[in-house]
Amino acid sequence: MCRFSLPPGYTRTMPVVKPKLGALLPVIDAILEADRSAPVKQRHTAKRIFERLRDEQGFAGGYTVVKDYVRVCRARGRETFVPLAHPPGHAQVDFGEAVGVIGGVRQKIHFFCMDLPQSDACFVKAYPRETTEAFLDGHVASFAFIGGVPLSILYDNLKIAVAKICGDGKRERTRTFTELVSHYLFADRFGRPGKGNDKGKVEGLVKYARANFMTPIPIAASYDDLNAMLAECCRRRQSGRAGRHAETIGERLGADLAALRGLPVVPLEPCEKRAGRVSSTALVRYRCNDYSVPTAYGFQDVVVKGFVDEVVILCAGTVIARHPRSYGEGEFVANPLHYLALIETKPNALDQAAALQGWALPEIFQHLRHLLEARMGNRGKREFIQVLRLLEAMPQEIVATAVTEAIRLGAIGFDAVKLIALARIERRPARLDLTAYPHLPRLTVKTTSAADYTALIPELAA
Repeated sequence: MCRFSLPPGYTRTMPVVKPKLGALLPVIDAILEADRSAPVKQRHTAKRIFERLRDEQGFAGGYTVVKDYVRVCRARGRETFVPLAHPPGHAQVDFGEAVGVIGGVRQKIHFFCMDLPQSDACFVKAYPRETTEAFLDGHVASFAFIGGVPLSILYDNLKIAVAKICGDGKRERTRTFTELVSHYLFADRFGRPGKGNDKGKVEGLVKYARANFMTPIPIAASYDDLNAMLAECCRRRQSGRAGRHAETIGERLGADLAALRGLPVVPLEPCEKRAGRVSSTALVRYRCNDYSVPTAYGFQDVVVKGFVDEVVILCAGTVIARHPRSYGEGEFVANPLHYLALIETKPNALDQAAALQGWALPEIFQHLRHLLEARMGNRGKREFIQVLRLLEAMPQEIVATAVTEAIRLGAIGFDAVKLIALARIERRPARLDLTAYPHLPRLTVKTTSAADYTALIPELAA
């Protein structure tokens, strides 16, 4: 004891011998090894191992000695990790899921996350689905938000980006992801399959955003409103601190911004492109839904661009239709104006045309139709269709005002509505040829003569 400033304590020189358990250690090891490939929720607890040893092997010892051995074995088998350094200008990307109320509908939200590990600056944006166009739009929006393009981005092996993992570990990119990388010129990196810890920063951001930005459950009128709120949350986070750093996230972000590449002059168009063909009913199918085009393009080859919030259809490089994006299945998304030219040649289809069902037109249009059909019969229906076709070239407000004015004047007909609408656009008074409307009361206007004014002079009148 005189050789030590403090008593050294007792040191065991021989291993602890567990005579009752010793022969069963290989059995316990085999159970724990089998658990590695079993579902997480169906792996053995120490208590269950003890029960099996007692029932199957006749183990007469206590539970504590089994529990202690299992704890040591599991601690020995746990994976350890290497702390990583994160140079400025690099990023990590992933998607997360949450629940929100959008437009009064409770639904699952898929949110895109980009994290800059050096500074812990982040960007989060929500989408209805985790689709190709959402993946592209998330990148375009995040680059605009942070003001540059990262030198490299680390991903997991999501199908949107990786078409195939080759035997040597290299990834074969999808065509869409290749366009994204070629446009912004960043290096793409991928983690090991099933190893989320390879991109632990963005994995942590997904959990942080869900717990802080989306708790309680977010309620928004639209995805635009929700994303405006998420962007503001990302900005506010820059005033905070993360980890052991004394500087704020915003102060450390300066090093990242200095290393980022500049944004290209023209951003990438964040859409999925698919070839299609117009059907006999002037419809183009995209992701299980049918979208209408003008009937003049029937049976033509087209290109469909699917954006997050709209579907754009092109023929020979010209945009022929735009529709709000539908995320349902088997839905019919139609613009009534696309079918009016065909209905004009088939007026009996006016009331049964699927594209016109539920068309929210002002009541004055229906009133005009009743007047036209009452005065002209079947010809009145054709004239009403011609009035509707004015909506192809003029705003609805102007046409509705022209219809109202024509009814007020008693000039019930397509020509009158068209002339009044054109006059309103050209900011001039309408000049109607009333001879075209025989139902109007005829007025006789006498030519003025100078002799007629003599009645106003008393001397001459006498």
